Amino acid sequence: MLRKNRPAFAIGEEPLGKIRGHDIELYLDVERPYPPILRRPPYPPSMGIRKAIEKHINEPLEMQVIRKIGHNEIVEITTPVLITWHDGISRLCGDFRPLNSYTKADRYPIPRIPHSLDKLEKYKYITKMDCMKGFQ
Repeated sequence: MLRKNRPAFAIGEEPLGKIRGHDIELYLDVERPYPPILRRPPYPPSMGIRKAIEKHINEPLEMQVIRKIGHNEIVEITTPVLITWHDGISRLCGDFRPLNSYTKADRYPIPRIPHSLDKLEKYKYITKMDCMKGFQ
């Protein structure tokens, strides 16, 4: 199965694998115009934290997981927050708390389990994989 689907996986320093037909488009329904609380500047990080944030942003940029947006697309809806664990490993997160009160609720964000299981019945193998530093 892995050999047959080789283009979907990256090995070593190769570019990330691509799975056609599974692009993710994120749409966030927010009241407009954006309230001023959503357009506040980021917290001023120290030089060491700034370098770590840049590293966390440049790595997925180089892997083409994220892309830069044009100046006319800029919407500041979060402040980057660097979380560092006791072992020194850090993770870049966003502080979306101010955004929560301005988003329109999606009453059914998760598909019903029986519906999802029905879709899986034709498959022989089912697995869960961490997609580039995703939470498990």
